[in-house]
Amino acid sequence: MTLRERLDADMKAAMKAREELRLNVIRGVKSAVRYREVEGEKATVLDEAGILQVLGSEIKKRRDSVEQYRAGRREDLATKEEAEIAVLQGYLPLQLTPDELARKAEEVIARTGAKGPKDMGAVMKALLPEVQGRAEAKAVSELVKQKLAPR
Repeated sequence: MTLRERLDADMKAAMKAREELRLNVIRGVKSAVRYREVEGEKATVLDEAGILQVLGSEIKKRRDSVEQYRAGRREDLATKEEAEIAVLQGYLPLQLTPDELARKAEEVIARTGAKGPKDMGAVMKALLPEVQGRAEAKAVSELVKQKLAPR
């Protein structure tokens, strides 16, 4: 079952079960996917990787919101956003552990021949497609920056 089919099936199940939170999150994701498909010059249908990118950006938005709500002492809204994050994460593939991510980063650094911070772009360009949907870009960026830092 593709991710798109799974979203459709889960949306129907959430409607039947009257799961308001899950239903709203899935509708939001489907809307974001449709928006991404029609934006720009010509309409395209997103593949699995494209849908995973949308899921990642939706999670990132909600994490940013959680930080803002906590800074504004709105724990009720932060809790709601965290519940939405949990629903979204259910659609992502199994996440890489920090050790697995570090190993992948080291492999790509060796493969690209990166020597220092100025080579970070090349490393990220090669590494991000390999960990797409299985690690947050921010965490990947921080790890690569740490590995390439001069000692």
